[in-house]
Amino acid sequence: MNKKSSPYLSVGIDIGADFSLMAIALPSQELVGSPYRIVHKSQRSLNGAIDRIYTLMKQYDLPARVYMESTGIYHFPMYHKMKDAGLDAFILNPLVTHAAKDSNVRNVHNDRFDAQKIALLGLRPDLKVSIVPRDDVAAMKAILREYYAMKKETSMYICRLKNQLRQVFPQFIPVFAKVNGVTAMAVLYEYLTPDAILSAGVDKLERFMRSTVTKGPLNIQEKAKMLVKAAEAAKDFGHGNTGIFYLIRHYIEMIRLLDTQTKQLMEQVKSLLKEQKDSQMARQVRLLQTIPGIGFLSAVTLVCEIGDFSAFKRPKQLFAYFGLDPIVKQSGNFAGCDLKMSKRGSPYARRCIYVLAIQSISLRVDGTPKNPVLRSYYEEKCRTKSKMTALGAIMHKVCNIIYAVLRDEKPFVLITPEEHKAAYLAA
Repeated sequence: MNKKSSPYLSVGIDIGADFSLMAIALPSQELVGSPYRIVHKSQRSLNGAIDRIYTLMKQYDLPARVYMESTGIYHFPMYHKMKDAGLDAFILNPLVTHAAKDSNVRNVHNDRFDAQKIALLGLRPDLKVSIVPRDDVAAMKAILREYYAMKKETSMYICRLKNQLRQVFPQFIPVFAKVNGVTAMAVLYEYLTPDAILSAGVDKLERFMRSTVTKGPLNIQEKAKMLVKAAEAAKDFGHGNTGIFYLIRHYIEMIRLLDTQTKQLMEQVKSLLKEQKDSQMARQVRLLQTIPGIGFLSAVTLVCEIGDFSAFKRPKQLFAYFGLDPIVKQSGNFAGCDLKMSKRGSPYARRCIYVLAIQSISLRVDGTPKNPVLRSYYEEKCRTKSKMTALGAIMHKVCNIIYAVLRDEKPFVLITPEEHKAAYLAA
């Protein structure tokens, strides 16, 4: 953030869920009065905080800048309240504010102290503030994060389902490719116990599974025979009770419910992008999808997690934002050689970069690489480095590609290093 040399009042707000504390500092770093408590559900308290700021602005004949720490979701109402009141409001990264708080000799951390520290921190000329995403990006980001949270919860229920099956019916798991598949869960829900499967028999199981198959080739008769054999084996090894069988059906219902909800969330994402097909967000999503290996979900996630791309002037800034920059440990003659990723950035974006790196070095069904340039680079790195180190290098290359596509606002074109060198020399 480039600050002007003119002085100003620095207002620091320590955000809480139900209330916040506000402190105000003069350009001389002198704190004005005691911190003011802002109760979020009280309109009088909110307006009182704004009136206090404007009163001090008039008293000292100085403009004011309001600073608050990013706290997930709680800071947004306060931020927009201050902006609507005509004040300059800024969001600070918690890493910045925590570094300032830890500079105190005494280990004092409370709302009053934190509000004052944020107010004093706002007077620093080299202070960097976060860019607040546009409403359309923020809305999409909220939906996507809920999508990932529900997907994670679905995985947890699948693990619980497998754990219960390993007690009462361990032979069921190898029969189907996925225990959470439509047919597998339908059979398990309808014929809950090994005795129920044996009572049904091969013919009845075959007819039931044919009614549940939605897509893909499946040898129904062979599956039915395998289920009967698995049920016979479960009579010899496996023990259950009514509580476990109840939980198995409960887990199946939860997995089905979560699958339905996640599909609705994804439909909402597609609907929002369709409504805003000419927006910057939609254009960036289409551009990222031109990169080999990146799908719709990864493209939307990256665009939403990046937010305002204009904030990144160099690719290395994007590395750090994704948490792909190395942790450097050096003191005197000591230099730590065991470097690892900092992982301080967005875990959602970093996961997309990791998946894209895997896709970039993978092979198609016919044996040809999806991205021959990155595949060749990966194989070259693997000669002298470990596979994970080489994959980390690919993730950096992928970041470079994403940065170039968004910077130039042009679709991705695969060129070899030789072609790139020739074009660079010609330019």
